[in-house]
Amino acid sequence: MIEDRLIEKLSEGNEVDGHDIGAEEINIFIRTDNTKKTFSEIKSILGDGVYWTDVRVAYREVAKSEYIILWPQSLTKFAVK
Repeated sequence: MIEDRLIEKLSEGNEVDGHDIGAEEINIFIRTDNTKKTFSEIKSILGDGVYWTDVRVAYREVAKSEYIILWPQSLTKFAVK
């Protein structure tokens, strides 16, 4: 499972903070102070596998509600359903 791989392999200072599973999507939540570095680690951990076809990555500051999209770069809207 992707979440287990991230828990095992992400560097110290990153916390996989759970997930939720809906009818159309699975969300994995990660707490980090360095989003771009963590995303780079995630890309390395997951490699070039089939995951990336449907993956959407965004982050937000804890006290804010607006998401900043990291992947795919062409994505213009992001929401957690």
